[in-house]
Amino acid sequence: MKNLQVPIKKIRVIKPRVGGAFGTKQEVLLEDVCGIVTLRTRRPALYAMTREEEFMESRTRHPMVVKIKMGAKKDGTITALSMRIISNTGAYGSHALTVLSNCGSKVLPLYHANNIEFIGDTVYTNLPVGGAYRGYGATQACFGTESMMDEMAAAIGMDPIKFRQKNHIKPGESSPIIKALGEGREGVDMIITSVGLPECIEKGKKLIDWDKKYAKYAKEDKTAKKVHGVGMCCLMQGSSIPEVDMGSVFIKMNEDGSFNMNLGATDLGTGSDTVMAQIAAETIGCKHEDIIVYSSDTDMTPFDVGAYASSTTYLTGGATINAAKKVRDQIVSVAALLMGEKLEDITIKDSVCYGKNKKNKVTFSQVANCALYGDDMGKDVKKMFQIGAIGSHISHASPPPFAAHFAEVEIDTETGDIELLHYVAGCDCGTAINPQLALGQVQGGAMNSISFALTEEYNFDKNGRMQNPTFANYKIWTARDLNKFECFLADSYEQTGPYGAKSVSEININGALPCIANAICNAVGVRLVRPPFTAEKIWRAMQEKKEAEKKAAEKPAKAAKTTKAAKAEAKPAKEATKKAAKKAAPAKKSKK
Repeated sequence: MKNLQVPIKKIRVIKPRVGGAFGTKQEVLLEDVCGIVTLRTRRPALYAMTREEEFMESRTRHPMVVKIKMGAKKDGTITALSMRIISNTGAYGSHALTVLSNCGSKVLPLYHANNIEFIGDTVYTNLPVGGAYRGYGATQACFGTESMMDEMAAAIGMDPIKFRQKNHIKPGESSPIIKALGEGREGVDMIITSVGLPECIEKGKKLIDWDKKYAKYAKEDKTAKKVHGVGMCCLMQGSSIPEVDMGSVFIKMNEDGSFNMNLGATDLGTGSDTVMAQIAAETIGCKHEDIIVYSSDTDMTPFDVGAYASSTTYLTGGATINAAKKVRDQIVSVAALLMGEKLEDITIKDSVCYGKNKKNKVTFSQVANCALYGDDMGKDVKKMFQIGAIGSHISHASPPPFAAHFAEVEIDTETGDIELLHYVAGCDCGTAINPQLALGQVQGGAMNSISFALTEEYNFDKNGRMQNPTFANYKIWTARDLNKFECFLADSYEQTGPYGAKSVSEININGALPCIANAICNAVGVRLVRPPFTAEKIWRAMQEKKEAEKKAAEKPAKAAKTTKAAKAEAKPAKEATKKAAKKAAPAKKSKK
């Protein structure tokens, strides 16, 4: 590393079992400091921060001002969509450009529009530094766009779900934004091949009972103590950065027919070690328990660009398939030699190679020992070799996952207190390699999103000092805070992904902000634009609405009164003018 003045060949990084990255481990913030201390003292170094330092000195999501303009015809066709953003990067700009780019590239392509505008500016401030955080810009932009979708649907008198269904991107379509605005540079032109959004919408709609509740809650007595509302939103994200990201995998076969698989990819609690083992086992033809995974040791494992940009399953999964195919081909070649069969007649199932019509068979263990020791080869050393291969993969597309989220809320009109009664999150991640892990990502992302929407907030004084840098004052939701919470996976197949898979890890953190904001609007008729949606903010917005309605009601009455008084005052003046005119008029001449 240059800043330590130590050559790369003398540096070894071993990733221990850690979790909970969500973007914050993407930058080198502590490692070089610990490294220089150890180099100077020849003793282990530990960098420990207080909770306050953790809040202020680590990375946070970029605060943004998002302005959305939209034009639409009465039939629901969107004619124009404009997004203008001012992003606060804090004191440094490490992720300023790429996060800003994602606001447009991961959000604007979701809906058709003949005229699209994206303008973004990043500003430096004396506040905490913005960095990588799950959602990576799409979270902030989704909030503005999906709030506007509801506003526009109301303006043209259309159900917000039908408005979205009419305009969202379909299979076989593309968007000029995808190519024009990538992630920090021009993107790659791409046709969308898998869209499970219709299933997410329809199934989520039924689970939340939308058709019954949306109209019912809109007509609810708003003077009652408790009122209710439902809201929804649609989302898209991406899968790796095309023609930038690259991953690699090495697989070797052991005597007992098992395999060692070395990954550059980092499992940060996402379960990627398990998923890659499944992909390798499926490709080779063995049980996933026979794949022994070792990941993230720079001396032992091949290169991988990193666990970011929703890339691991889609990107490293491709590398795993490439390596596993080479290993399978080597296994087939040895099995064919052992059985005296043609290569094209060999089939593999459950670690056993079968010849034509399954008359002959050899186990993976027999194949491995034959290759390593020359067994059954007549000790022909020319044919002995280590079965193993390395595979790499570069993505040429970034197929977006899709999602639809729904929320039902109850609001106390006297206090503004909000209760989340029911939350539904449906996600299209292609064909899930491990459905249980994928569903866990949906649940975790949605839960993260709900906390962000309802409680999480940095408060600063006028000098930029954080006022709530402890968990006593910075509130985070837990599973105990949830009422009814339902998540599901839609079924689709992404032809560019490993066994039909695309990403799932980031998209679901984008849902709760617009979804709950739309539900609040449905309940009490106020549009909140600054999260979190606390009881105080809801109550104040309701009071402002009442004041505005009161003034609007008083205006016509005042106008009518003023008009009547003006007429009364004008009548004597009019009569006086008539008399004066008559008096001043010249006498009529006689016809004679």
